Amino acid sequence: MKEYIKQHIENIQDMNLARCLVREYLQARILEFLQGNGAFTNWVFVGGTALRFLYSMPRFSEDLDFSLLRRGEEDRFVEHQKKIKKGFEQENYQVNIKVNADKTVKYAFIKFPGLLYELNLSSDRREILSIKVEIDTNPPEGAITKTSILRKHVMLNLYHYDKSSLFAGKLNALLSRRYTKGRDVYDLMWYLSDRSWPEPNITLLNHALRQTGYRGPVITVDNWREFIVRRLSGFDWKHVIADVKPFLEKQNDINLLTLDNLTRCLNENI
Repeated sequence: MKEYIKQHIENIQDMNLARCLVREYLQARILEFLQGNGAFTNWVFVGGTALRFLYSMPRFSEDLDFSLLRRGEEDRFVEHQKKIKKGFEQENYQVNIKVNADKTVKYAFIKFPGLLYELNLSSDRREILSIKVEIDTNPPEGAITKTSILRKHVMLNLYHYDKSSLFAGKLNALLSRRYTKGRDVYDLMWYLSDRSWPEPNITLLNHALRQTGYRGPVITVDNWREFIVRRLSGFDWKHVIADVKPFLEKQNDINLLTLDNLTRCLNENI
């Protein structure tokens, strides 16, 4: 399957874009291995990579994020990581996996040492391409789930949050994250640019905020935009741009990512 990657990037002149495409292919293969091992009977795909795979958001993502559907059931996290490692090794990849399964949010770093060098995307043989797989085993209540079949390098049958619940997850990240992440801001602009996208799942958003220690007023369909506008106003916008720019599929999008544009989009519906 390495030949597939080489063919996929052989005509890409932009080194950063080629690296993003390689990472995305590996993400698809990880999802395929998880699917083959039965993860999607209880793992729900969420986050930025879910938006990219399911709805073609023009931003690449680094991680694979999941929520456990039925809390209290065995998540088989370590077993799934072993299956991923075995699957890649059978295709002659060098793979190292570092797992932390001791906390409520479990994670693993799946590392591919030397792959970028092998693909002529790095001059350093020691450089490692890493993908983080994370699952929240105690997710907030209120999410709505669905299943979608799609093709992204491979055929996948993914269990995931619906549009309104994914939106709520992004708003929770914007409101509760303790640092500025430009990718969150870009994702918000992408949501708002589609007038057909449903309102956020307010029930899920309030449960998620309470889990992070939020003690403010209840978020409603009528006031969530006001909270987001205030939050955006406090961001370092140079950092916003610097954070998201390497992940954009369409570099011209960066010119639209301004506080004025987002505030106008949000205020149109207040």
